[in-house]
Amino acid sequence: MNEVVGIDLGTTNSLVGTVVDGRVRLFPDAHGEVLLPSVVGTDERGGIVVGRAARNRRALDPNGTVVSIKRKMGTEVRVQVGTNALSPTEVSALLLGALIDRAEAALGSRPRRAIITVPAFFDDAQRQATRDAGEIAGLLVERLVNEPTAAAVAHQTGGEERVLVYDLGGGTFDVSVLERD
Repeated sequence: MNEVVGIDLGTTNSLVGTVVDGRVRLFPDAHGEVLLPSVVGTDERGGIVVGRAARNRRALDPNGTVVSIKRKMGTEVRVQVGTNALSPTEVSALLLGALIDRAEAALGSRPRRAIITVPAFFDDAQRQATRDAGEIAGLLVERLVNEPTAAAVAHQTGGEERVLVYDLGGGTFDVSVLERD
């Protein structure tokens, strides 16, 4: 399969989609939800869970549940997920794996290539950690795109324009001015 998926690996929520016949198609979970809470934790047996299940278990195990890991990308910090000490890259790889599982369920085969959005302020270490997370999840990361740039591309009107993009994400606040000609 040569399908390329786009992934918004968000601080609070993440999602995955692709372009089909010129239109964006987002991939939902089994409950029809396109947003995946960017949360990783453990279930009652100690197994790792991602997304809604992890968010729901957070009240029972707040110290073993990881939220907002994106803020720690590119650092050497370790976080506790149950009995596992994981890097931010490894936690992000779990989130990416869950997103790719959704895409596989919808497409019938597992995507191997991805474009992932990152905050405009991410430095080289944070960008490399995001690429590494994609590789751990089994992806060839074709490109990292700044979140405001991705928003401006989605806004395309077809002509020359100057666009002011506010990215008011769960963990970021970016403002970018883009000029298209």
